[in-house]
Amino acid sequence: MNDHPVIRAAPPELSRRPHRLAVSRVMRAPPEALYRAWTEQLDRWFAAPGSVVMQARVGMPFFFETVIDMEEGKPATRYPHYGRFLRLSPGRLVELTWVTGAEGTGGAETVVTVELTPRGKGTHLSLTHAGFADEAAAGNHQRAWPLVLEQLDRVIGNGSAID
Repeated sequence: MNDHPVIRAAPPELSRRPHRLAVSRVMRAPPEALYRAWTEQLDRWFAAPGSVVMQARVGMPFFFETVIDMEEGKPATRYPHYGRFLRLSPGRLVELTWVTGAEGTGGAETVVTVELTPRGKGTHLSLTHAGFADEAAAGNHQRAWPLVLEQLDRVIGNGSAID
């Protein structure tokens, strides 16, 4: 039974950018906590504190930055992220566009879909990221997303039990 309707916005055209990836992970936190993490608490586990401008409403644009310290003694590198929510279903689904610079999506509007399925006291999280122009960009994200999900599980899962 569908307790929460899925509200949709028009997705970007991806037919000329066919490269995609999929990753999944069993998370310790329940689906509702992970949904909030993606829609209300991005700066708690992923984005730079104070950088998030976001309202979890379909069609609403958002912005945040990540900060990466690659080399000791050198200034951190800031990576801006832009997008808009395409579909939201509390506790079940977050779909959003994902736009980053040259080292990420190359300015292309890609689509990230996060599906949340209850599993014991935790959640099976499936993430797909579609719309990359080339295999190199998809490969970079294929390597990065598991690390991002590990961070999400560490921060939001904070000791919650898995079945």
